[in-house]
This record gives sequence, structure tokens and C-alpha cells, in this order.
Amino acid sequence: MIGKYVNVTVDRPLGTHHPKHTNIVYNVNYGYVEGIVAPDGDYQDAYILGVNEPVKEFYGKIIAIIHRLDDVEDKWVVAPDNVSFTKDEIMELVKFQEKYFKSEIIM
Repeated sequence: MIGKYVNVTVDRPLGTHHPKHTNIVYNVNYGYVEGIVAPDGDYQDAYILGVNEPVKEFYGKIIAIIHRLDDVEDKWVVAPDNVSFTKDEIMELVKFQEKYFKSEIIM
């Protein structure tokens, strides 16, 4: 999947709160890729990095996969063309939510 381009529908824009856990604030845009069903039965979730304003949808490239070792689903990391992040930079940007899981980043 890494390197593939996808359209992400954003249901949790940058700056919003998690619908169930209001202590979690999204410091990146977060959404799903319609048509790709994840192991939890919902559409595939994706973090959008490199876009610093709230958006409703985004077309970009999958640059990494966050593989959760203690959950049934992985998270895709999507970014604009010509934007790159290290594993450490990715984890720093998504730790607001990923700190609750044991995970590894695949690039």
C-alpha cells in the first residue's frame, strides 16, 4: 500500500475532539478511505500529515503504515507529494492518539 494514492474523507478535522474520548484533540486531520474495509469492519482509517489546516477531504500518497500490535486495525499515514517524514516525526505527530496503543511504523 505504501506509495499508493488515496482519497481520504476527513471526519475528524485538525483541532477537533474525539467523539467518544473528549480529552483527545486531533492535531492532524484524520479520516477514512472509502471502499477499503479494515479488519474492524469500518473503512480504513488514515492520518493526514503535512496539511496544516482543517480539510474535508484530501488526495495524497500513503507514506507509512502504523501497525498496532494490540489492536485489530492499522492506520495509514497519508501526505502530499514531495513531503516526507521520519518514523520519529510521524510518531510525534500522531502520539496524541497512538500513545494508547503499542505500535510500529512501517515505511
